[in-house]
Amino acid sequence: MDVLDNAKALLADLNSKVNGGDIEGGKAALSEMKILMLDFSGSEECATIAASALELGVLLSIADQDLESFSRNVAQLKSYYSILSSLENNIITPNKYHVLGLNLMHLLVENNLSEFHAELELLSSNEASTPYISFPINLERQLMVGSYDEVLNSRTHVPDPSYTVFMDNLLQTVRDSIADCVEVSYKTMKIEDAVTLMKFDNREELLEYIRECRDDWIVDEMSEELCFQLPSEGAKASDIPSHKLIAQTLSYATELERIV
Repeated sequence: MDVLDNAKALLADLNSKVNGGDIEGGKAALSEMKILMLDFSGSEECATIAASALELGVLLSIADQDLESFSRNVAQLKSYYSILSSLENNIITPNKYHVLGLNLMHLLVENNLSEFHAELELLSSNEASTPYISFPINLERQLMVGSYDEVLNSRTHVPDPSYTVFMDNLLQTVRDSIADCVEVSYKTMKIEDAVTLMKFDNREELLEYIRECRDDWIVDEMSEELCFQLPSEGAKASDIPSHKLIAQTLSYATELERIV
């Protein structure tokens, strides 16, 4: 079996393992493919196979939550994308837009906005409009204008489950921003209002967040309130504006942030 035939068989095996959720088997197949790629010629077919294999490597690293491997595979892919796009028929590999979208998500989560926008400059309008790529573009716009409600709601509209890894990190960042805003704007807040405001699914998720990230918040089980700072002497219940937050959207948090 020559190099090209061997590569096609390995690619099929790698694809099967990635789609089947076999992470360890996929890693072994990818390592074998990368060794074989050292003997590739500069042909269009070899470049296409190499790019397709590295794309599967990107998806594999996301499934394994290995962001270092993710970055390495994306970096290797760029040279093959450059080769394929320079060809007369401009070959588009099966997972190209998926990978480009995941890379944009990674840059967004890392707050690497300069590279994020540099990557956008390389895309055509048609590429930018694909679901995989338009999703992180819209997220970035929502973050820039402080539409935290839309960002948090986006977790139920990801174009592919592989985006969940980055969405979880992004949601944590957004919740931290809302928490920063709330704790300097209010003395107390009803626990149920905080659950709604920060888009937690239930009370327990909020309390877990407080234990892990806001251990200076006081949870008053008797009054079902959160206390962000000690009340001044003589403060009255009527002085506490937390009732205004009932049924409010996170756009309100944006206004608080601007004021503060």
